[in-house]
Amino acid sequence: MIIVHEIIERLKDIISKDSNEKRIFDKDVATELDITQVNFATMKNRGKIPYDKILDFCAKKKISINWLLYNQHPGSLVDTTDKYWIRYYPNVKVSAGGGSFADGEEFTSLDVPEYFIKFFGGLQNIKNIEAINVVGDSMEPTIQNDSIIFLDITKTDISKSGIFAFLYEETLYVKRVYKENNFFRMVSDNSEYEDMICDWSSVKIYGKVVSSLSNI
Repeated sequence: MIIVHEIIERLKDIISKDSNEKRIFDKDVATELDITQVNFATMKNRGKIPYDKILDFCAKKKISINWLLYNQHPGSLVDTTDKYWIRYYPNVKVSAGGGSFADGEEFTSLDVPEYFIKFFGGLQNIKNIEAINVVGDSMEPTIQNDSIIFLDITKTDISKSGIFAFLYEETLYVKRVYKENNFFRMVSDNSEYEDMICDWSSVKIYGKVVSSLSNI
C-alpha cells in the first residue's frame, strides 16, 4: 500500500539535494508539484496522491517513479534514466467480450522503446497516454484477448472514427463507437458479437486507442 507521508518524505529528500541540503517543508513540496498549499494540505490529510503531478516531477528530475512510489530502486537519485515510459494500470481491465471493470488508482511505469513514441503522438503527448489490459475476444482480430492497449485520454471526441474505451453500467469496454441521434452504437470487430446500443448520457468516454501490444 502506498503511504502518502512516505512519498512526501522522499520528495523532501530529493528537493533537499537540489537545494544544498537545506530543510524542506510541506510548502516547498507543494511548490515543486505546482499545487497550492491549501490543496496540498487537503490531499495530505485525505491520503490522496496527485499521480499526475508526481509523474511530471519524476520526468523533470529524471528519476524512477517506482523508487518514489514503491521504494524499489533507492539508487535512482544517482542513476538517472532517460527511458521513455507511460502510466500502466495493471488492475484496470477493459472488456472486449468477457471481462469486467476492476477499478484501481495505482499505476506503475511501463518502459516503451523510442520508436513507439511516434504512435503516441510524439514526446509532447506521451503524458496523455495510459495503458490498460484487455479481456475478451470481441475486438479480434484487431485487438487480441490479453492485449495491452494504449489510450490517449485527451481524445474523447467520437465524431472522428476510431476505437475507444468507455465506461457503461460500471463496465469498461473497448469498441468502435458511433454516435446516432441520442444514442451511441458500439460495434465489435468480431462478427460473432452484436452491436451495443447505449444512451449517450449513460456513457463516459475514457480515451481513444492509439496502439496495442499482444502475445501474437
